Amino acid sequence: MITLDQIVREGADILREKAVEVSIPPTDEDKENLEKMIMYLKNSQDEELADKYNLRAGVGLAAPQVGISKRMIAVHFTDDRDREYSYGLFNPKIVSHSVEKTYLPNGEGCLSVDRDVPGIVPRYARITVKATLLDGSEKKLRLKGYAAIVFQHEIDHLNGVMFYDYIDEENPMNPPTDATPLEDL
Repeated sequence: MITLDQIVREGADILREKAVEVSIPPTDEDKENLEKMIMYLKNSQDEELADKYNLRAGVGLAAPQVGISKRMIAVHFTDDRDREYSYGLFNPKIVSHSVEKTYLPNGEGCLSVDRDVPGIVPRYARITVKATLLDGSEKKLRLKGYAAIVFQHEIDHLNGVMFYDYIDEENPMNPPTDATPLEDL
């Protein structure tokens, strides 16, 4: 079981590296690691387990955040329309995106960042992601709104990019003119 102590914190070199592709079919070790990442997210959202094991709630986790420089992400959350997204993905890739951008008005957070980083993080409002699932099958996901934001945040980790890299240092809370707040989409 992954605990908060095993989450790599900002400043670690691995969070700034480009992660390597996972060979397909994935090894048993890669599958096991990805399953543990999903389980962390599920456990972190269970109040009783989160208290018992001192877990900080998360909706997404990338392999570099647990010290593995491979292209694997896990997500587990429900969007505002009660659609559940619970995936372990190998080699996720954004294959298309909208011109339109959006952002979370209260900014983003990250399990690897122990401090509050205020600021607007512009993201594409809609994306299409292709990846390989735990069972080895190919998956194409068309995502919009909150789901698109979560997936972009996690895929960025695979490329050594942190969410705060997008924040305008001079005007952190000033939204870009080409972006719409998530609740107005």
